[in-house]
Amino acid sequence: MEVIKISPRGYCYGVVDALQLVRQTAKDPSVPRPIYIIGLIVHNRHAIEELTNLGVITLDGPERASILEQVTEGTVIFTAHGVSPLVKRRARERGLNCIDATCPDVTVTHDLVRDLVANGYYILYVGKKWHPEPEGVLGEVSGHISLVEDEADVDALRLTGEQRAKLAISTQTTLSQWDTRRVIDYIKTLYPQAEVHIDICAATQSRQEAVVAQAKGADLTVVVGDPRSNNTNRLVQVSEELAGVPAVRIDLSQMKPEWLKGKKRVAVTAGASTPSQLTREVIRYLEQYQPEM
Repeated sequence: MEVIKISPRGYCYGVVDALQLVRQTAKDPSVPRPIYIIGLIVHNRHAIEELTNLGVITLDGPERASILEQVTEGTVIFTAHGVSPLVKRRARERGLNCIDATCPDVTVTHDLVRDLVANGYYILYVGKKWHPEPEGVLGEVSGHISLVEDEADVDALRLTGEQRAKLAISTQTTLSQWDTRRVIDYIKTLYPQAEVHIDICAATQSRQEAVVAQAKGADLTVVVGDPRSNNTNRLVQVSEELAGVPAVRIDLSQMKPEWLKGKKRVAVTAGASTPSQLTREVIRYLEQYQPEM
């Protein structure tokens, strides 16, 4: 079997930095204990298991503010997805030691929406509902921003004349650039005056573009990653819709030989929160795969 190793793939610098920060914190005896991560540091269970083995406690839930209520002492680490000012303020009020692992690309979006609102704009933020990244961004400028995931959400908006007059668009960093462009184009048909800021990070975009360019002609694309990872799920979508190649999202343990039946060329990529060793194991499995005769 021919294995196409799509590049770039896997960990982005924001994930690498966040994980390294947690590892360093766990090994520093001067850091107040216990050490908690508020939410999943990245959307990958293998990465979380590694940090659990270092003594770091991961607390997960529907929103960061409610997760924080479980912590009464020690250190809290904010994840790569970012958090709202409310969460940071409540953590300080509780006397907790705070460590911020927010991805710099997400920080750029936080800064952007604050600046836009300070200049009188109302913001339409294109993002995924119930994802932690939009939760943090929306919390920066509550009352001056609306989350829209698709065209139906745009149609449901009830903007005032003042809001329509000075409108800006921002985006979640881990979306499909093509889906995002579709929603933005739709917004522009209704609100042509809207100022557009596309904040999809370079790592997300380059991985999507690599799938489109390198998976073409393959019989299957295998995307290694966690089902909760938005950028991983978008790689599956990009392979199927833009490269025209069927795709599966897997962890190594989920590989099913029937997926490979009749396949001669298989492309492999991985989400930005997927440990490299997992992808290497999948590639090794595929390279050694022998179809049943």
